[in-house]
Amino acid sequence: MNTLSENYIVVGIGELLWDMLPSGKRAGGAPVNFAFHASQRGAYGCAISAVGRDPLGDALLKELDRYNINHLVQTVDHPTGTVEVALDAGVPQYIIHENVAWDYLSSTKEMEDLARQADVICVGTLAQRNSLTRQTTQALLRLAPDAAYKLYDINLRQQYYSREIIEETLRHVNSFKVNDDEIRLLKDMFALTGSDEDACRWFMEKYGLKLVIFTAGHRYSTVYTADQTSTIPTPTVDVVDTVGAGDSFSGVLVTELLKGAALADAHATAVQIAAEVCAHAGAWVYHPDVNASVMAPLRSKEM
Repeated sequence: MNTLSENYIVVGIGELLWDMLPSGKRAGGAPVNFAFHASQRGAYGCAISAVGRDPLGDALLKELDRYNINHLVQTVDHPTGTVEVALDAGVPQYIIHENVAWDYLSSTKEMEDLARQADVICVGTLAQRNSLTRQTTQALLRLAPDAAYKLYDINLRQQYYSREIIEETLRHVNSFKVNDDEIRLLKDMFALTGSDEDACRWFMEKYGLKLVIFTAGHRYSTVYTADQTSTIPTPTVDVVDTVGAGDSFSGVLVTELLKGAALADAHATAVQIAAEVCAHAGAWVYHPDVNASVMAPLRSKEM
C-alpha cells in the first residue's frame, strides 16, 4: 500500500514513558511497544508521542535510539511521563501520573504525512484522556488509508476512560483488541449479556470491524474476522512479568497478516512472541528468530 518503502508502515500513537519497576526504571508505553514488535517482524514501526524537556525525556530518546526504534517524538513543556509499577506474581499494577508530556501531543506535517502512508495505525484509550492528544489521535486516524488496519487496543487503565472516548474511537477504527478483564467492563458499560464471544461479535457487527482480537490471559486467545475464527490456548511459561505482552501480540499479529500469513499462522506467531515477552523482563524482547539488527529502516523519508 505505502509508497515510502518496501516495508509495511506500522504506527503506534500515544503514551511514551518510564515504567518505574521495583527493579528500576524501564522505557515503555503501549504504542512504542507495539511499534518495536512490528519492526521485529520486518515492518517500519514508528512511535508517535512526546517527552518533556528534562533528563528523563533525554534518556527516553536515547533509549529509543539504542533499540533502533523509529519515532516522531515531540519535546514539550511538561514533564516526561512516568508510571509506578508493582508486580503481583508478574502481573503489573499501575499508578499513572497525570499532566505529562504525552498528554500534550499536537499534530505535525511529518506525522500527518506518515499517517497518510500507514498500513497500520494503533491507538489506545489512555493517551486520549487529555483533549489535545485525543484530537491529535483522532485526526491522524482519519488520515490513514481506508484499507489500513486502524487498530484500537483499548488498554483500559485506572479511571482514564469513558464510554464517550471508547465509542468515538470505535467509530474511527476497523480493528479492536480487548482482554478478558476489559470485556467485563464493556459488557456492563454497554449492557451486553451473553458470553465474551457474543460481546466480541457484537462489537464487530455494531462498529463494522474487520478484525477483533480477544486475549484471555493464561487461558487462551481468539481472533475474529468476518469469515474466520482462530483460538489458541496460551502456552505455559515461567512468567517474569507480563508488561508489554499484549502489545507484542497485536504488533506481531497485524504485521504477519500484512505480510500475507494465514490467520491461524499469524495468530500462532503472535502467541509465541507474547509468551517470550512474558518469560523475560520488560516489553522490548528481541524475537528468537530475528536478529536485533533487522529493525526495519524507512528506505526513503521523502514525503
